[in-house]
Formats: sequence, C-alpha cells, structure tokens
Amino acid sequence: MAMADVSRGALIQAVVSLAVTLLLMGAALFLSAGTLQWPHGWWFMAAFLILTIISMIWLWRVNPEIFVARSRPTGKGTKSWDILLLWILLASFPAILIVAGLDDGRFRGAPAPTWAVVLGHLLLIVGYLGTGWAQAVNRHFEPSVRIQSDRDHHVVTTGPYAYVRHPGYVFGTILFIGVALALGSLWALAPVALATLVLVIRTRLEDATLQCELPGYAEYAARVRYKWIPGVW
Repeated sequence: MAMADVSRGALIQAVVSLAVTLLLMGAALFLSAGTLQWPHGWWFMAAFLILTIISMIWLWRVNPEIFVARSRPTGKGTKSWDILLLWILLASFPAILIVAGLDDGRFRGAPAPTWAVVLGHLLLIVGYLGTGWAQAVNRHFEPSVRIQSDRDHHVVTTGPYAYVRHPGYVFGTILFIGVALALGSLWALAPVALATLVLVIRTRLEDATLQCELPGYAEYAARVRYKWIPGVW
C-alpha cells in the first residue's frame, strides 16, 4: 500500500478520533460542571475544535506522515518506563477538564480573573502553533519514546529543534496551562503541575536514551545545549 493511502487512512482515523474526543471532553466538562450553562466550557470547546482543525489541515499539507506516526500510542521498542509515564500524561488531560468543571463550573472555588482566561486562550494558540511546528518538521514525533529503527529514525535539527532539544514538551506544557486558564480554573493548574513534572522526568529519560542509542544525537546535544529553555535548562 502506498504511503499516501496509509497517511489518508490515518487522517480519517484522526478525524474520527477528534469527534470521539470532543464527545468525551464535553462529557468530562459539563457532567463535572453539573450544567450546560457554562460559558468558559463552551468557549474552550470551540477554541479546541478550531485550533485542532487548523493544525490538522496544516500538518496534512506539510507532513502527512505524522498522522501515521501519531495513530498508535506505542510502537515496537517502546521503553518500559515510558508506558507508565504515558498513561499518567494521558490521564492528566481529562483530570484538568474534570477539576476545571468542578471548580469553575460547579463550585466556583477558585475562579480565574478575566485576564487569566484571555491569557489561557492565547497560551492555547501558542501551544498549538508550537507543537504543530515541531510535528511539521519531525516525522518521528510519536506518542511513545522508542528508537524507531523501523522508520529510519534520525536526528531532526530544523525548526524549533534548532533552538531546544525537546520543543514538543515545552509547547505541550504551555498548552496544558492554557487549558486550565481558558476554563477559568486555578485549581486545574494542580493536574497541570503533575503533568509538567512527568514531562520533566520523561525529558531526562528520553534524552539519555537518545544520546545512548540514536546515532548523531550526542553530537546534536553538544551543539543544541538546552532541553527546554535556552539559557536555563
């Protein structure tokens, strides 16, 4: 089967997954909120849908193979330690939604000010653009950590990878913070903090794996010194 056909099938799968994700997100948000009359929830759902569609169209144009790479949570050679970390990360997103629904939608325990909600939507945009940029230049941007010997794994040095070694985690963290704030919840930053901690741990383990097992990565790491933030770490 041609790669174009495989990528098209993966794109269709991604569209179906988006529809299912929207249904599950809506359930998590509005069941925890206890009401459909929650403007922050609806504004977030609209922003998520629009940004996801824009991202999918962009990636289909510049790197359709990414839909194949992202279509499965794990692959051959996925590191055993990453399976646990991956499950925690996967659970953290619905946790953010549920906590936000309980906080801002139901109990109004720690409502975020309007400026923080606006900032949250701006961070959503930055997070989507950043992760999309990383995926656009990196055909190996898979969900799990593994050496992709079945996919000609090589070091990517263009795009955001010219500045930091793990831009996907940087922009993913920004995206998670944006979700919590866009939903008007400060308590939802608690699961964001957990997800960020897991991403830091995963970064260290993944970077060590790549330096040991991926040809050329150690030389790349010597040139691009920082993992997340230039001049910091």
